[in-house]
Amino acid sequence: MELDVPTTLGPGRLVIDAAEEPRAVLWIGHGAGGRKDAVDTLALAAALPGLGITVVRFEQPWRVAGRSVAPRPAALDVAWMAAAPHVAEIAAGLPLIVGGRSAGARVACRTADDVKAVAVVCLAFPLHPPGKPERSRIDELLQPTVPVLVLQGERDTFGNAEEVSTAIVEAAASSEPVSPRGIRVVAVPGADHSMAVLKSSPLDAPGVARLVVETVRGFIDELV
Repeated sequence: MELDVPTTLGPGRLVIDAAEEPRAVLWIGHGAGGRKDAVDTLALAAALPGLGITVVRFEQPWRVAGRSVAPRPAALDVAWMAAAPHVAEIAAGLPLIVGGRSAGARVACRTADDVKAVAVVCLAFPLHPPGKPERSRIDELLQPTVPVLVLQGERDTFGNAEEVSTAIVEAAASSEPVSPRGIRVVAVPGADHSMAVLKSSPLDAPGVARLVVETVRGFIDELV
């Protein structure tokens, strides 16, 4: 089911894959590439409803309008928050987990507390622009006060799984107000930022999809 939602930036769209007897709702945002059907998010939408978890995918207004370039982060947050009351109606009091891939993961982290999420799922969190590790976004990943799961490719040029884990520990050591115990990083073997793998990678594409689904399911199972 699809639901258009008004925002000050134009209409956004919620794509809802509903569980018959839901116990939780996972609300996911897409990346700067604007694909609600990215391999990882599509795998979650296909598998989790059968496990009692409704999946709601949000298309940002710029993507609904057919534009190919994402606006600034603040605009992404504005549209996401405009959709929040509609997602709350869908959740109807059930636990809400927010998440997204890449830029969508950043939005989820920045707004998790505002939407009263019980957890955050980050798919390919963009720790830094490719080749520019000095421009770290670790502060955004540390922002939620609820548990965070990060699924990160080993070949991610925006920061691989090891880089993300190291940044969390270093931030905690430098007196950041967040314990690294609240953030779980799971490496996706051989995967890049889009979760694509090489022929020589330990996992093939279906294997990556299974890993994503099983890890997210296990994370949610611990919460609800």
